[in-house]
Amino acid sequence: MKNISKLALSALLIGSMVFVTSCSDDDDSPKMKSLYQKLGGTTKVADPNNPGQMIEMGRLSYRSVVDTTITLIVGDIVAAAPGNFGAHFAPIVGEVTSGNTTNVAVLSKNLTDFFSANTGGSATNTYSGLNMVDAHNPATNPRMGVKSTNADYDKFIGYVGTAAGKNGVTDPVIINEVVAVLESIRTPIVQAP
Repeated sequence: MKNISKLALSALLIGSMVFVTSCSDDDDSPKMKSLYQKLGGTTKVADPNNPGQMIEMGRLSYRSVVDTTITLIVGDIVAAAPGNFGAHFAPIVGEVTSGNTTNVAVLSKNLTDFFSANTGGSATNTYSGLNMVDAHNPATNPRMGVKSTNADYDKFIGYVGTAAGKNGVTDPVIINEVVAVLESIRTPIVQAP
């Protein structure tokens, strides 16, 4: 279970750095589909967070896992769970506990953009946030409390794995791709010994 959770988180987060060969929408070969397509692709569905609007299914899949991951992390921090990420996300958690969710919404959008744009999403999916080194360095990103270690990143992957499972992402092929994506961005994210 731990390995599946780690794999699921890794694949989702690293997706932005690893590109999977994509194919046309009418090609149903799983080997030819991008990770974004495997998560629903460009098929439009009703956006449950924005009544009357449509969203690409692949983007909705990423957003759902990202939002669940954020909720799990913040919940553990607020509950002071052992080994939580309190130091990492202290600036954002401080805002959330004060009733300000603006930067959580920004974080969700940035992560969703990042994964959607870098795993085969349509041209409407673009990422304009910080590069991975700057995004995870408190000196360049005031929303990051401290630098991450490998153990921190492993724990984060666990959160992603749990979030993926809660959102129905259980296919071993997809999980392995998510893990590959997450592992491909470990080096720029992990900046502490």
